[in-house]
Amino acid sequence: VQLQASGGGLVQVGGSLRLSCARSGSLFSLHASGWYRQAPGKQRELVASITGNGDSSKYADYVKGRFTIPREEPSNTVYLHMNEVKPKDTAVYYCASVDAPYGGNYYHNTPTMNEYTYWGQGTQVTVSS
Repeated sequence: VQLQASGGGLVQVGGSLRLSCARSGSLFSLHASGWYRQAPGKQRELVASITGNGDSSKYADYVKGRFTIPREEPSNTVYLHMNEVKPKDTAVYYCASVDAPYGGNYYHNTPTMNEYTYWGQGTQVTVSS
């Protein structure tokens, strides 16, 4: 399975950006997905995640109300819509995925960071003031 993240770049404070994560090569069509970020000198942290059935999503407090994690079917692409960006949002953003067949752990639940099986290569987001 491969995850291809794209869409990063330079954006001004208060602006918007859309990140994409295209998933390919899996036998399973259902998957739970997440976006994480890592700023220089800091640990990787959760941004947002969505369950395998797509019915539930989870957001870190610092992005609630500003970011959303919609998923497009059947293209297997997960997005991160970033609105009202702040300088603290500057980081490398990573997408992650784990198979979530019906009845499995991640069909109704969002995984923790250690439970994701596949990771994308990261895309840099820089917010300028």
